[in-house]
Amino acid sequence: MQWPDKDVLYTVIFGTETPAGRRFDIALIVTILLSIAVLLLDSISSVRAQYGGVLSWLEWLFTLAFTLEYGVRVYCSQNRLAYVRSFYGIIDLLAVLPTYLAVFIPGASFLMIIRLLRVLRIFRILKLMRYANEANVLLRSIYQSRRKILVFFSTLFILVTLFGSLLYVVEGPENGFTSIPISIYWAIVTITTVGFGDITPQTPLGQAIASVTMLMGYAIIAVPTGILSAELGREMRREYEHRHCPQCDKGGHDQDAIYCKYCGGEMEQPED
Repeated sequence: MQWPDKDVLYTVIFGTETPAGRRFDIALIVTILLSIAVLLLDSISSVRAQYGGVLSWLEWLFTLAFTLEYGVRVYCSQNRLAYVRSFYGIIDLLAVLPTYLAVFIPGASFLMIIRLLRVLRIFRILKLMRYANEANVLLRSIYQSRRKILVFFSTLFILVTLFGSLLYVVEGPENGFTSIPISIYWAIVTITTVGFGDITPQTPLGQAIASVTMLMGYAIIAVPTGILSAELGREMRREYEHRHCPQCDKGGHDQDAIYCKYCGGEMEQPED
C-alpha cells in the first residue's frame, strides 16, 4: 500500500488555506470535543456502570484515530524532529500515550496510577490550542513574561513567609498558628484575598498585621495583570508584523516568507 503524497498530506494537515485543510481541522476539533465528552462521562460512576463497555470502545476508537493523526503528522512533516519536540508535537503524543500505558500496568495496586493515566487524556483538549491563534499569542506572551513573573512570585514568596512568620510569633499556637508553614498558608490565603476564615488572628497586633496583609493583597493582584497585559499588547503588535511557523510555532518571519527559518517547514501563505 502506497502512502499519499507527503506534500498533499502536509497541505491538508498542517495548512488551513485549502478547503480540505479546513475540513480536516473542523473534523479534528469535533473529534477532540467528543473524546473529552467520553472522558467526562466515564468519570460518572452511574454512567460508567451502565455504559462502560460503549465508553471503553469509543475511547479506543478515539485513541486509534489520534494515533493515526500523530503518525501522519510525523510522516509528512518537513522537519520531523522539530515537530516531535515542539509544544504541539508533545501534546499530540500525550493525547494517545495514557490509553496504551494503562494496558501495560497490571495489578490492583496500580489502580490509582491507571486512574491518573486515564485522567491525563484531558491533555487532548490542549490540541485545540493549535486552532486558536489567540491562544498562541497568549502562550507566547506568558513565555516572554516568564522572568518578570518569576521575580513577582519570588517577591510574593518572601512576603508570605515574612507575614506568616510574624503572625506565628504574635499569635502563637493557642490561636491556631501552630507552625510557620500553617502561618504561611494563612498569609497566602489572606494576601490573595481568598479569606477562608479557618485561621484568624485574635490579638490586636495580629489583626493590624492582617489588615496590612489584606491591603497589600489588592495591590499585588494588579502586578501580574499589568506585566501580562503589557507583554500581550507587544505580542499582538508582533502578530501583525510577523508570522509564525505552523509546525514549530516560532515567529519572526517576514510576510513574504515561504519556509520557516528555524525548522525549514513550509509557511502558510496569507490569503489575498
